[in-house]
Amino acid sequence: MVASRSRSQLTVQSFGDVSRFLRSGVADEESRQLRDSIGALAQQIDDAITTRRAAPTAPAVPDTPEITRQAANLMKCVREHQLFVTGMGSAWHALYEMGSYQLALRSLRRAVEAWHHALAQRSPLEGPAFDRVELLSWRTLGEGLLLIDMYEQGENVHSEPASRPKPGSAWQRALAWLRRRRK
Repeated sequence: MVASRSRSQLTVQSFGDVSRFLRSGVADEESRQLRDSIGALAQQIDDAITTRRAAPTAPAVPDTPEITRQAANLMKCVREHQLFVTGMGSAWHALYEMGSYQLALRSLRRAVEAWHHALAQRSPLEGPAFDRVELLSWRTLGEGLLLIDMYEQGENVHSEPASRPKPGSAWQRALAWLRRRRK
């Protein structure tokens, strides 16, 4: 269940890189579906942020209908992804990381809504709202990647020989995951 290339070689420097990484993984069906959904979210984030950054910076509030459209599309994509995540199986919801991911998604959704509202109102607060969306996008995608990794690590624990005891709590699993990454 490990991606074909070594994770130590992975460098994610853009939202598009996150999307490509998620498509490259090999996983079970639920994991693949979540990877696809997070990948689509990462692509939509990339589209919105690229469009916003390409806008001329001379006016205090960019006057581009395309940016507002991209913000609306991102808002819709985040909502759809939240619904998808909510409907995932109990094995996912049993993970501590699921709660963190859902919290990050709610924060991102509120930030995108605030950014879209600032764009529609031509508010001078659009710039800070956009900066918050970008920051929370990275946090949310990081939480999503951690969720997938912890789920897949749990899958690998079940398929390993019985000689290795399974860590009990989420905290113990996280510590075990960190130790494996340092090797």
